[in-house]
Amino acid sequence: MSRILIVEDDEDIGAVLQRELTKDGYEVLRAVTGTEGRMMLGSAPDLILMDLMLPGLTGEELLTHIPKETPVIAVSARSSIDDKVSLLTSGCVDYITKPFDMKELKARVTAALRTAEGKKNSGRIKCGDMEIDTGKHEVTIGGRELKLTRTEYAILKMLASGDGRVISKSELLDLIRSETPDCTESSVKVHVSNLRKKIKELTDTEYIEAVWGIGFKLKGDS
Repeated sequence: MSRILIVEDDEDIGAVLQRELTKDGYEVLRAVTGTEGRMMLGSAPDLILMDLMLPGLTGEELLTHIPKETPVIAVSARSSIDDKVSLLTSGCVDYITKPFDMKELKARVTAALRTAEGKKNSGRIKCGDMEIDTGKHEVTIGGRELKLTRTEYAILKMLASGDGRVISKSELLDLIRSETPDCTESSVKVHVSNLRKKIKELTDTEYIEAVWGIGFKLKGDS
């Protein structure tokens, strides 16, 4: 369930937005001032609907405190092109003018959440209980961190990106060369062996399969 924070000082508009979005299955939080909205950022909303002319912090001021990864849709009576351009270049993902059509607003909320989710997942590769966060260079299995060397991580990431196909030792070396220039074709097998041992310490699942005479693959059905 996505959590939406509404920052709107008009009680009627805020109530309508809360009612309609709750009906669609969202968890909805409300703030009536920019200052209150800032205090509620700790609730980690997945999306923020924000008026601009707010008591306390203005919408523009509040925007500077919102994490960049949190999508913000400005909902305002201000309709000039300059206002829209300013907000969109300052961090808002969308801008809708009051009065608005509820169906249109809901569609924009859905689109913004979908885009944000896509960005969030774009840096993650999953295979069974294994998850590779390519942004943080972290690997977890069943929620437990797998401690790897730079070369082991590069090998695992390339195998996981192979969609289950077999990757030869020479091809694997070419793929990881930019990340691990010290790795050689003769040492790939050693690194893979060490990687498999570390995985074995966290799970009984055999994620890496050696294909005799060809190379290695990450089991896609793990």
